[in-house]
Amino acid sequence: MNMSERTIFKERLQKLVEKSKKTTNQIERELGYPRNTLHNYKNGGEPSGIRLVELSEYFKVSPNYLIGKQNEPNSLPLEIYFHTLSMEEKCFLISLSQKWLLQQVKV
Repeated sequence: MNMSERTIFKERLQKLVEKSKKTTNQIERELGYPRNTLHNYKNGGEPSGIRLVELSEYFKVSPNYLIGKQNEPNSLPLEIYFHTLSMEEKCFLISLSQKWLLQQVKV
């Protein structure tokens, strides 16, 4: 990552952590990362490619969003995004899709 990407990465990571309403230590434990890993990233450290993907999946954003190559956080391909959903979220999405489809058929 270049300097601009590192700056965007740490800013977006910080916002996602805040939005999650979890502590960095809690997120690190959930991801199985050593203590202070996220803190190091916020201070300019650079994640490996694998960690970048893991973080993007955890926060349900694309890796390109995290490093500033796209502005929309949820621009994952639909199939990949679907796999990031919990079973409850998948069931809700299917139910919502069925309702929409039935409305389209009636029209």
